[in-house]
Amino acid sequence: MPGGPAVNQLNLHTGVTPIAREIYSLHWMMLVICTLIFIGVFGVMLYSIIRHRKDKGHKAAKFEEHLGLELTWTVIPFLIIVGMAIPATRTVVAMKDTTSADLTIKATGYQWKWGYEYLDGPATGVHFLSNLSTPQDQIEGKAPASDTYLMEVDQPLVVPVNQKVRVVLTAADVIHAWMVPELGVKQDAIPGFLRDTWFRAEKPGVYRGQCAELCGKNHAYMPIVVEVKSQEDYAQWAAQQKTAMAAASEDPNKTWSKDELADKGKQVFAANCVACHQANGEGIPGTFPALNGDKFVLGPMKDQILTVLNGHPGTAMAAFRDQLSDTQIASVITYTRNAWDNAGKGQDPVVQPSDVKALR
Repeated sequence: MPGGPAVNQLNLHTGVTPIAREIYSLHWMMLVICTLIFIGVFGVMLYSIIRHRKDKGHKAAKFEEHLGLELTWTVIPFLIIVGMAIPATRTVVAMKDTTSADLTIKATGYQWKWGYEYLDGPATGVHFLSNLSTPQDQIEGKAPASDTYLMEVDQPLVVPVNQKVRVVLTAADVIHAWMVPELGVKQDAIPGFLRDTWFRAEKPGVYRGQCAELCGKNHAYMPIVVEVKSQEDYAQWAAQQKTAMAAASEDPNKTWSKDELADKGKQVFAANCVACHQANGEGIPGTFPALNGDKFVLGPMKDQILTVLNGHPGTAMAAFRDQLSDTQIASVITYTRNAWDNAGKGQDPVVQPSDVKALR
């Protein structure tokens, strides 16, 4: 897979960062040492069993202690442990040194996507959600899987080559983990805490990883894609993102037509809601409620708006107030009230962004 493991790959990635290469070297050093210890210990054991067995007339030696043996099996393991600990400690200390970063990005884990916010550099202020982009037909086995099946997103994290990138991690719901093997990075994202890690990619390209913490039903559908660009291309990308954000900034007081809201809401639903409530709005019985024909969706808009904004305590329904804009929330609610069998039959079939703004 491009940017990920090779077919039948058994070894670790050599990686494209100094830390990844150190991890690779440590892995081999530890493996060789442990293999030699295994061969030595079990070799002596098997030799003793075969050569000193009772039917050959050998009698077990009887002694209480032997100073030389006591020193040998104490000093040698100690030296082995020290020899393994020194390079490992040096690598761990380097992994935790996030000082003097050229770029800082905040990554927030959600069920089940990542949110990124650029805190400094040319892309300061740029923020977006990165969702799985594998088509539903492939997930359901109705279409052939691509080479990047379940490891592709609609908007990757973009960083410049040869610059130290600090990633500050947290989570909005449960514990997640940000892991990209090629970059030598794996760090837990814990609700209520800020943790950080770093990487310096030395080669442009696309590198893929996944959430490495069991975070719920769609844990397997939470990929991470990092695109490393040249510094010139990165500056150009940052400028494009700022321009696009400015153009996409929406007036929450604007009045939209029902069709405009429904069309936009369908996209928001596909990116944020389809995993739990399903494309047909039927949900998953006993786990996630159906929206098709639901009295809650067909009732007054206020309750649904507050639920989307604040989540629902005691359930897997997340709070979207910090993930979606007023327009996105209004559009997805309008979509659910007019899709499937709902067909705008209930109260308040159209919800405007100003309605959401008033309840924030």
